[in-house]
Amino acid sequence: MQTVQALIRAQMPHPVASRSGLAYSGRMSVNLPSPAEPLKIGTRGSPLALAQAYETRDRLARAFDLPDEAFEIVVIKTTGDDRAMIEADRPLKEIGGKGLFTREIEETMLQGGIDIAVHSMKDMPVRQPEGLVLDCYLPREDVRDAFVSQQGVAGIAALQPGQVVGTSSLRRRAQLLFRRPDLSVVDFRGNVQTRLRKLSQGVADCTFLAMAGLNRLGMAEVATTAIAPETMLPAVAQGAIGIERRAEDQRARALLEVIHDLPTGQQLAAERAYLTALDGSCETPIAGLALLQGGEVWLRGEILRPDGSECLAAEGRAPIADAAALGEEIARQLLARAPQGFFDWRTG
Repeated sequence: MQTVQALIRAQMPHPVASRSGLAYSGRMSVNLPSPAEPLKIGTRGSPLALAQAYETRDRLARAFDLPDEAFEIVVIKTTGDDRAMIEADRPLKEIGGKGLFTREIEETMLQGGIDIAVHSMKDMPVRQPEGLVLDCYLPREDVRDAFVSQQGVAGIAALQPGQVVGTSSLRRRAQLLFRRPDLSVVDFRGNVQTRLRKLSQGVADCTFLAMAGLNRLGMAEVATTAIAPETMLPAVAQGAIGIERRAEDQRARALLEVIHDLPTGQQLAAERAYLTALDGSCETPIAGLALLQGGEVWLRGEILRPDGSECLAAEGRAPIADAAALGEEIARQLLARAPQGFFDWRTG
């Protein structure tokens, strides 16, 4: 798990583009990508994943005054993109967890097929494969969940008993059932466009999406309403884009330092330390959100039983430099309060 100290490296002198094709980071000169030798950016092929890859390209191009042709977007199909599994609406915990969306991309990077990889951080496992690091984050988008209804329902409170809600997220399922045990929940997988299609086909009466994804796709109007974190605490790292690289690739490190967003890194230092301490995966209904206030980080966390029958919450504040330690402490508090059998579903 990264420490805040590692994330603060972005405060080092930024690389400066030059007409010579070199960037300078401290005493180290770095060859800039060019149309002849482009930087290869790996990504999944969904519209949202591509939007995030293009955002990364655009930020790098602006930072170093480079043409778009100095970058190559490399689309990699992952196991999680398998059409049959998406249509079957099987929960992620049954088909491999978060690694379904990253394994093939990371293997390609380790083999040298791409230079960097762009990920939705909420989909990232808490540990990276040996030889890879995550130390660059783009500015975080809206962290809230979106309630989406095509039937004019205003929000969760307006749903009638027995109405069907579609979601493949164990967190959203558990949070919804904790507040509204009278509702029915069905699995609902796929990218934004697939889930909207299923909604129009009547598979469910409503669903949830991330506001961040809708905003990045220019589809904010799809949301019936954005759900306040006080009502539905978001997933850890929701709204954040992370850029992964090979650990020994100092060229990629120097290029990414200039676009790294320090506040997002500080938030995620707390959130991912918290998730790691809880041994979080797609099998665990966990929510968490860190906010920066002055010189402090404020972290809220929730753990739930999958059926929504119980929810435990904790929060705390600490100096930003202690963000990771705060995450670990909030996780310890929740684990200490969890009654016997709370996590039986992990091994059942």
